[in-house]
Amino acid sequence: MADTQTVETKPDKQPKSVRVVLLALMITMMLAMLDNMIVGTAMPTIVGELGGLEHLSWVVTAYTLATAASTPIWGKLGDMYGRKGAFMTSIVIFLIGSALSGMAQNMGELIGFRAIQGLGAGGLMVGVMAIIGDLIPPRERGKYQGMMAGVMALAMIGGPLVGGTITDNWGWRWSFYINLPLGVVSLGLISAVLHLPKKRSQAGIDYLGVALLTIGITSIVLVTTWGGTQYAWTSARIMELIGIGVAALIGFVFWQTKAAEPIVPLHIFRSRNFTLMSVIGFITGFVMFGATLFLPLYQQSVQGASATNSGLLLLPMLGAMLVTSMVAGRVTTNTGKYKVFPVVGSVLMVVGLYLLSTMDTGTSRFMSGVFMAVVGLGMGCLMQITMLVAQNSVEMKDMGVASSSTTLFRTLGSSFGVAIMGALFNNRVQDVMSERAGALGSKITEKSAQLDAKSLEKLPAVAREAYQHAVSSGTHSAFLLGSVVAVGALVAAVFVKEVALRGTGAPKPGQEEVAPAPVVEAV
Repeated sequence: MADTQTVETKPDKQPKSVRVVLLALMITMMLAMLDNMIVGTAMPTIVGELGGLEHLSWVVTAYTLATAASTPIWGKLGDMYGRKGAFMTSIVIFLIGSALSGMAQNMGELIGFRAIQGLGAGGLMVGVMAIIGDLIPPRERGKYQGMMAGVMALAMIGGPLVGGTITDNWGWRWSFYINLPLGVVSLGLISAVLHLPKKRSQAGIDYLGVALLTIGITSIVLVTTWGGTQYAWTSARIMELIGIGVAALIGFVFWQTKAAEPIVPLHIFRSRNFTLMSVIGFITGFVMFGATLFLPLYQQSVQGASATNSGLLLLPMLGAMLVTSMVAGRVTTNTGKYKVFPVVGSVLMVVGLYLLSTMDTGTSRFMSGVFMAVVGLGMGCLMQITMLVAQNSVEMKDMGVASSSTTLFRTLGSSFGVAIMGALFNNRVQDVMSERAGALGSKITEKSAQLDAKSLEKLPAVAREAYQHAVSSGTHSAFLLGSVVAVGALVAAVFVKEVALRGTGAPKPGQEEVAPAPVVEAV
């Protein structure tokens, strides 16, 4: 192992072994992105075989909770004990959870095994980002943004297609088993080719910090998952969870100032850019997952699109996001400049969401596709740049917690986005249905404001037309809220400071200087 050193290399001169590692990382990233989308498609079949419809939501909630709670822990473990070992361990846990989920005999077992799978999943995305941060200087990292955005787009488009194909031809259990061969390939490549400096921290794990953070994150996710659906927002259960969450997070912040080896060292937030990237990441997650939830619903319910290829409905947004991300990465690599992308991306996101809010029952698929493309262009400028700037704003020893914190803020943003935009959408749909279809409309949306294609076909013509207007009105409210929230990302982007990316040479006068990043030989 060569000594760690600061090296400036040409973007096209990365060792072959680094490219092999990147292939393994992309496979792992695909595992993390695909899982929920494949499983979501298989859920009706799973419920049909295992029963337990009343516990259906917990199959997703258990996975989401475990992923969110474990994300910052995996990042810190990588910083303390070595990135490679932590990353491979998370893959193994994910694969064990996948295998057990495939063997589940009842809904209770499936929920428990999904939680195990989620514990491993928390380390997948963090490990990918942190290892890329170790191997490739920020100046050169931009060229790989297109690869990561491509994996994300492929997963979102192909997930439902793959899930449907696997379920129809092999059975729902293979929705979990399919992870095993991909995971084994990734493990083999990483084990053979990736060699990073070994670490061993003398400090112990901050167990109290882990407990407080886990309680706080769990409470937040449960509030956003249950609020307005299983429990009213003002119910005692939701108020209790809010109180527990707030108390745990306040205690966590206080304890992090005292702990010998804090899970999330608060000094990383002293960097203005890191804090701003966390805010932008939160808002991007809020907007993106809200958009991916309501756009297919609008296109299926109002525009009559088929639900079979639901991933393809998002192609204009995802395609634009992929192209912009590749361009942004290439420009960042060639020039070292990046501030323009958060600013332009935020503007495009605000404009695109406002355009989506203008859609009604007469909007054509072409126009909605154009509006989606505008949002995609904005997201493409933001998705990978936020991680790049966040990693460039901290020292190498904090690379893991920087990656995990940025990922966590985006995850929490998505939870809030789905919950708040969903509550607004549901209330608006129910109001419009009552206005247009009277008691029948209220009865139709009493249990759920989101009707599937089969339920929609069974409705009388008057009720179906009322529902189309209701969905159109609901998406208007949801996207208008998203547009307002996205203004926060624009404000944050304006205050981003253009700090020289490591690997570009000395910073210019007046710029903050950050500790140099090592380029580690991967052989």
